[in-house]
Amino acid sequence: MSTETALKQELKVIVFQLKDEEYAIEVDYIQSIERMQPVTRIPRTFPFVTGVMNLRGVITPIIDLRKRFGIEEKAYDEATRILVISKDQLEIGVIVDGANDVIDIPVEKIEPPPEVIGGVEADYLRGVVKLEKRLFTLLNLEKVIQES
Repeated sequence: MSTETALKQELKVIVFQLKDEEYAIEVDYIQSIERMQPVTRIPRTFPFVTGVMNLRGVITPIIDLRKRFGIEEKAYDEATRILVISKDQLEIGVIVDGANDVIDIPVEKIEPPPEVIGGVEADYLRGVVKLEKRLFTLLNLEKVIQES
């Protein structure tokens, strides 16, 4: 057996909070994690689009993941973070309740999402991961940042 085969395949993710749930996104997509800052509202956009902000000279659209997932809104606080994501030449910010930590997930621990999980549509989910006593949902970024 080659050493490459012997190595466990792991996925490095950032774990973040929305309401009482933990979610994860691959760190490869994360450009930065920012504290909450003023967002300029844009008229006639989707309800989950909070607006845009200037991040180091780049005008970046900001999505509130609570609104995107249909979770009741909550006032932003000290723990609120904006995860700046870069995917397919697109940079976008997503507002989350808090960014917890970065962990490695063994790929074999990723299970398909159940039909209904915490009210978040299954399309937005790539899988569910159980590590020790923690359970979190791996997001399908393509679906989360799609317009419709």
